[in-house]
Amino acid sequence: MKEGIHPNYHEITVVMTDGSSFKTRSTLGKPGETLRLDIDPKTHPAWTGQHRIVDSGGQVAKFNKRFQNLGLPTKK
Repeated sequence: MKEGIHPNYHEITVVMTDGSSFKTRSTLGKPGETLRLDIDPKTHPAWTGQHRIVDSGGQVAKFNKRFQNLGLPTKK
């Protein structure tokens, strides 16, 4: 490998949505930094098989607000 062209590869801590954590190596940030996940394989419908709406950052609420007056019946 060429010298000086690759990012620093160091150990970080990854915290899952349920609070569990593990250590891995990454080029993210600085050594010892923590990566907190919003969505992970334990909760994401693609891996769990459960179909539910995953609302990250209020995107579903924004969509509903934007299209609330289309004249379609809403669930009550």
